[in-house]
Amino acid sequence: MRARELWVVLETLHDVTYFAPQAKAAHEAAGLRGFWRGYVATRAAPLGAAGLGVVTAVFYGFAPSFLARSVPSIWDVVSPAEALAARSAGAVAALRDHVREVPAPVLPVLRRIVAAAGWAGRPLGAANAALPWPDDPLAALWQAATTLREHRGDGHVAVLAAEGVDGLEAHALRDAADGSRSVVAPNRGWTDDEWTAARDRLAARGLIDGRGLTDRGARLRDHIERRTDELAAVPYSAAGEDELTALDGWLRPIARALVPVPVPHPNPVGAPAP
Repeated sequence: MRARELWVVLETLHDVTYFAPQAKAAHEAAGLRGFWRGYVATRAAPLGAAGLGVVTAVFYGFAPSFLARSVPSIWDVVSPAEALAARSAGAVAALRDHVREVPAPVLPVLRRIVAAAGWAGRPLGAANAALPWPDDPLAALWQAATTLREHRGDGHVAVLAAEGVDGLEAHALRDAADGSRSVVAPNRGWTDDEWTAARDRLAARGLIDGRGLTDRGARLRDHIERRTDELAAVPYSAAGEDELTALDGWLRPIARALVPVPVPHPNPVGAPAP
């Protein structure tokens, strides 16, 4: 599906804000010391000075105790506006090493896709969509990538919630398929006991067993991913197939150039390689 293919590319462009040394330097200059303080503050900043309950709800897969290390105290260090400025400056500095110029058709197509998106029930996507478009083409490219990334992420959370799969269960379900726990667990804050309890809940539903995913669990995972892609695809209908092909052809080489430095794989945000 074209929307999924483009999401992988846009996700990689977005992720420079977490992993690129230029982004880290910009975050630290604003007072955001440490990977996760920078992650939480810059990702949550479009929502304003959100409290722990809101951030936990929209981030979904993080333990509340893990997020509580940053929220709400992080807003005593930086204001949301300062966090937004830091994330844009760092992302632009990182992308500038890989992008000479943004071709003229790229931003109008991306802005048309963003404008066609529905934001009801998509808090992180909507908050990013409400931000002013930057004048700098690289900042606008990153903003478009981020807005569409969060649009898809909000839809993914909605599908998980509709299927009765909480944030930790989503990680445990994925781990049963690909053994990703060693990467995910240290970066989401859940305890071993909490992880075991989540696995027990999935096993009671017949979704996993001692060997991994059951057939029922595999069907549920496929449904979640397929439905997420279907919901994410809606705004892309605002662009023609030739435009989407051209967009992919321009963005994908840049995304590939970002791997494995500055965007490593595997990584703690679960981004796939482009």
